[in-house]
Amino acid sequence: MENIDWKHLPFAYMKTDYNVRCYYREGKWGELETTSSEFIPMHMAATCLHYGQEAFEGLKAFRGRDGKIRVFRWRENVKRMKETAIGIKMTPVPEELFQQAVFSAIRLNERFVPPYGLGASLYIRPLLIGTGAEVGVKPAKEYLFMVFVTPVGPYFKDGYKPVDVMICRTHDRAAPLGTGAFKVGGNYAASLTSLEMAHQLGFSTTLYLDAKEKKYIDEAGPANFFGIKNNTYITPDSKSILPSITNKSVIDLAKRIGLKVERRPVSVEELKSFDEVGACGTAAVITPIKKIIDPDLNVIYEYCRDGNPGPLSTQLYNSIVAIQNGDAEDPFGWVDIMD
Repeated sequence: MENIDWKHLPFAYMKTDYNVRCYYREGKWGELETTSSEFIPMHMAATCLHYGQEAFEGLKAFRGRDGKIRVFRWRENVKRMKETAIGIKMTPVPEELFQQAVFSAIRLNERFVPPYGLGASLYIRPLLIGTGAEVGVKPAKEYLFMVFVTPVGPYFKDGYKPVDVMICRTHDRAAPLGTGAFKVGGNYAASLTSLEMAHQLGFSTTLYLDAKEKKYIDEAGPANFFGIKNNTYITPDSKSILPSITNKSVIDLAKRIGLKVERRPVSVEELKSFDEVGACGTAAVITPIKKIIDPDLNVIYEYCRDGNPGPLSTQLYNSIVAIQNGDAEDPFGWVDIMD
């Protein structure tokens, strides 16, 4: 096996041995196929290329202290991909096929699952795309579902440390009543310009406001936003926010440690009242936020004044990571342990 520096893995694509694929043709799903090719042969008029008919998911597998591989909450990814598929008129992937593909991809690339205790994991990317050729704007009749994996390190190179973010009013991630609640590539394409702008100005990500009134917080880059105050975990409620599986998990953990939970509109003005704020998603789990800068209003909201993440954010982060790695009890049944 090639020499992998497990301790310094970036959050980036690395070639692994195999990926798995399955085609939907003539009204039915075929058999799961295994290939070592990193490329997809595709018709030039495929709907994914012209009309954005594509959906993807992201989940992780972890190697525990006992050497066993643990897969975190894949059933939630099945549900979300199904909702996305229905939302943009694709044929949903059956749960049994999704499970078979994910677990096959892990087994075929088991040597790429990072060792325990290094903060690294195996990132799993299910992908569903319209491959049928259409020139008119209409759903495809053929689809490809595939799963590839790659070992990754922390999403932010410094790991679990507070970051600075910038409020963005010049760009929107998704339109009201559009595809914001679906995990489609178009939402991420819409964020690229503003994210690059934030990075050039020294910020880790952007904080998007609602596209209609610019009064309420939507998402924190590619992640869900949350704030904590008065023993309450608060996260925005909006039809243009992707339902984060990590946020769902953190909400359950927050309740378990005695926090109240509120999912509701969160105004920009409320930022000054939070004790802790952060972002949560599959890639980084929880990212504590040190500063939120509003360049249009010339306002700075400061948190983590001692330079350290807030205590409740840290407790929630440690709890979810411990469950993922098998270091703590899994009272929710989130983890599937592979034989």
